[in-house]
Amino acid sequence: MMRPRIAILCPTPEYEEDWSHIRADYIRLLGTDAVFIDWTKADDLTDYELVTPLLAWGYPRDCDRWFDLLDRMESQGARVINPVSVLRWNSDKSYLAELEAAGIATVPTIMCSTLDETALAQARTAFGTDIVVIKPPISGGADGTFRLARADALPPSVIGQRMMIQPYLPNIAAEGEYSLFYFGGNLSHSIIKRPAAGDFRVQEQFGGREEAVEPPPAAILLAEESLKATSVITATDALAYARVDMLRGSEGAFRLMELELIEPSLFLHFSPDKGADFAQALLSMHS
Repeated sequence: MMRPRIAILCPTPEYEEDWSHIRADYIRLLGTDAVFIDWTKADDLTDYELVTPLLAWGYPRDCDRWFDLLDRMESQGARVINPVSVLRWNSDKSYLAELEAAGIATVPTIMCSTLDETALAQARTAFGTDIVVIKPPISGGADGTFRLARADALPPSVIGQRMMIQPYLPNIAAEGEYSLFYFGGNLSHSIIKRPAAGDFRVQEQFGGREEAVEPPPAAILLAEESLKATSVITATDALAYARVDMLRGSEGAFRLMELELIEPSLFLHFSPDKGADFAQALLSMHS
């Protein structure tokens, strides 16, 4: 069977993070016919049998252009994996409230339309903690994310902005953040990510590190419940790829941090088959 022509949306040339190792992985798995297209210049994708935003890093920095692209791909009838409806839903972390309403244990979150010191004080009272984390609802790679103790002033860049407020959960440093990876609805592998000493961000650019881990049964249960709820909310079947990020709350139970359904790092070097199941799940979505 011939491989479909695949367009992989990728970062702009100016994007600061090195993604060459991931590009090499996707070429190895999907073939040299896979074409990498700057997501900001993806005007006409009708020549491709499959389009995936797997490397569309940086889209939260240009939200209007991103949502215009989603609308355009939908109107062009492009075969997008994951589906456009899922990408649109997953772009804004307000989806966490929908999952919470569906019974999923999430990190407690207050969505603030215009952040100020009063809103921050009210959130601290509601959470019963002095230390909170704030982040934009449309963000990636910990952009615009801050950990604030009671004595810390609000960064000028976030004052008056729409922001999420969450309690700081010390287990991010004490144990780490779990990521479980699902391809075609099946668990592939799992890692644990830990921040550098004194930090709370697990991303590599901030000194975070990761290692393979056997996921606890409770983590698998939360991941699969989260994906089932997503399927109901978005009216979709099993997704080609999904990353489920979680950590333990102070009470010891796992809580969902994020679902990464757009452009997650998949850490395929930790998967038992080095990504073969991922490629099969992606290509099987072409029909």
